[in-house]
Amino acid sequence: MLRKATKNDIIYAEKLFDGWEETMIWSCLQGVMGDIYVTAEKSEEQVEVPTSAVAILGAFAFFAGVPNRELILYKPESYSGDFVIMVSQNPDWETYQKLGLGVVILEDGQLVSGASSYTTYESGIEIQVDTKEEYRRKGLASVCSAKLILECLERGLYPSWDAQNKGSLALAEKLGYHYSHTYTAYEVYEYGKGACV
Repeated sequence: MLRKATKNDIIYAEKLFDGWEETMIWSCLQGVMGDIYVTAEKSEEQVEVPTSAVAILGAFAFFAGVPNRELILYKPESYSGDFVIMVSQNPDWETYQKLGLGVVILEDGQLVSGASSYTTYESGIEIQVDTKEEYRRKGLASVCSAKLILECLERGLYPSWDAQNKGSLALAEKLGYHYSHTYTAYEVYEYGKGACV
């Protein structure tokens, strides 16, 4: 049976996600941003114990435990997109003002580049970066990212960088990050509509 994780479920979900070095998962487990959903089976003591979990934050879904079709096909009612990358699940600007952090470059009052927190967890942020296409290859993303990283360090926050593509990886390495590991991720289009991967 699929359900949004209770406080007790979170204890089991933490075990299912043990070893993952993904700050977005930490954010969900800590209840800062995002949600955890689980499917459970009855244990020998007849207690429902989560055997599968998904951490959903924005357009990202991290699965752990026993593969479960119901969990894979589940789309939270709060998520309205068919497919979105790097867009906050919670468009509540008050929450962003309280938890978020960002740096932008403007030209004639128009946003042309920026780096900000995609997620926030207790001791850091997950960085997202973007630049309008016509302003790319001018170093603007480097400037925004460097300033954001310095701001994080001044505040005692860890500026986590999860490179989604080779360009992001190159920028991260330019800024002093070191390659850690690769993981498999699937881009799912028509999310929640009998998805095609």
